Amino acid sequence: WSGQPASAAPAAAPPGDAAAARGVAFAARRAAQRGITFRHCPRAEALAAPITCGKVSVPLDYAHPRGKHISLTVSRIRATGPKARRQGALVYNPGGPGASSMAFPEYAAEDTFRRVAAAYDFVGYAPRGVGRSAPLSCQRPSAYAKAPTSSPPHPTAAFKRRLVARAHAYVRGCVRRSGRALAHYTTLNNARDLEVLRAALGERRLTFVGASYGTYYGAVYATLFPGRVRRMVFDSVVNPAPGRIWYRDNLDQSLAFERRWRDWRRWVARHHAVYHLGATADRVLASYDTARRRLARKPAGGVVGTAQLQSAFLRTGYNDAYWDPAARALAAYLRGDPEPLIELAAPDPAEAADDENGNAVYTAVECNDAPWPRAWATWDRDNSALARRAPFETWDNVAMNLPCAFWPLKPGRPLDVGNLEAVGPRRTGRVALPPVLLLSAERDAATPYAGAKELWHRLPGSSLVTERKAGTHGLWGGPNDCVNRHVDTYLLTGKTPGRSAFCAPRPEPAPLPEPAPLPESGKQPAIPGTP
Repeated sequence: WSGQPASAAPAAAPPGDAAAARGVAFAARRAAQRGITFRHCPRAEALAAPITCGKVSVPLDYAHPRGKHISLTVSRIRATGPKARRQGALVYNPGGPGASSMAFPEYAAEDTFRRVAAAYDFVGYAPRGVGRSAPLSCQRPSAYAKAPTSSPPHPTAAFKRRLVARAHAYVRGCVRRSGRALAHYTTLNNARDLEVLRAALGERRLTFVGASYGTYYGAVYATLFPGRVRRMVFDSVVNPAPGRIWYRDNLDQSLAFERRWRDWRRWVARHHAVYHLGATADRVLASYDTARRRLARKPAGGVVGTAQLQSAFLRTGYNDAYWDPAARALAAYLRGDPEPLIELAAPDPAEAADDENGNAVYTAVECNDAPWPRAWATWDRDNSALARRAPFETWDNVAMNLPCAFWPLKPGRPLDVGNLEAVGPRRTGRVALPPVLLLSAERDAATPYAGAKELWHRLPGSSLVTERKAGTHGLWGGPNDCVNRHVDTYLLTGKTPGRSAFCAPRPEPAPLPEPAPLPESGKQPAIPGTP
């Protein structure tokens, strides 16, 4: 099987697959009967009482629901308010693909979430393949976290050949370590798993908040199961247009990161008196390039090369909480003190296993979901042209996604999100989708604003809340009270602010008198209000 050409490999189940539709209905009925037994969380989850943990069983292949099953880990904390005011379970997904929300119940104690936590049980879970939910792996964690490595913004032909060789090797590792199960890690199955989780929680209809990639598979769920939707918040919206999943979405992302990268450099330039990195955005870029050249010759601490530098500074595009720490680290390095940069950018060996697992799930889902260009010449042409306009992230995005060019499974076809007829009237009963709430920042790089407008048009009755002139990825739970009020009102009452609403931007970061603790990191947000 692993040696077959892509055209001969088994296909991921198409959106309208009748057997899978029957399978998810069967699995949901059985899950509703069995429920979830919540107990003290295993030590590996690092979650303390009163949070409890359980498992829900889902078919690996929904076309064969009586066949092999896998267990998804689930966490929960009960609503804190009076019983008469409780509204059931609120399920959260942070994105990825490949991120877990097992820590989500911890946020019930935070002031920002307290009103919602009084009305809802906060429920987190690890999607299939993630964490301890039938985890996927494509290579040894130590190999995945190997450092230092290189990341040229305009790679040579020799570097590109190595990039292709690494992608081939990575795919072989995915097949070797995961076997035939690899075909069943898809967005469609993530949406089906969410339906089974809803049933297992005893909820007649689903209340869900999804961030980043969570907005996409939440929208797929809403299209497949509109009658099961109660309330949904989509925070930082992936463009769901079938023709953009996933190759063109990633091209759009690389271009948007270039704009956000300039936002950071302009901010640093305005604070030249603090950081001394340059009084213009171009001068700040020159300082960054100086650091990159030095690291190419001699990695900091023996572990921070140009790839580690780029990955660390990419975080400035996700969350402006990184703006001051990144500027401080760069300034200190150029003055001869590498320690802040090492702290910011060096891989953490303790996180290697989780990082490798998350990347394996990301790769499997995106490669299985949709067709990708199979010819390296297409990737080279498109990204070489894009890198002339947007060199900051383009080739690193290629490195992350290139295994999909050589994926041994025939890809699925993206669902036409919002088109209930696409899944058939028998499936939906022509049920209208309730109003849903969309959140987006105008300058978001990871999920550009055009994606929110696309989903807004695809979901009749949806409401789009826009944070103007802002770019932090993941709005709910952040410092913008206007955004948080709209989410609270919607989750507690079901009322949206009409077709659209606008919030002024959050305050711009200010240089700090001393270094602040670093926020969490990742390609997609891990928890509300964080990168």
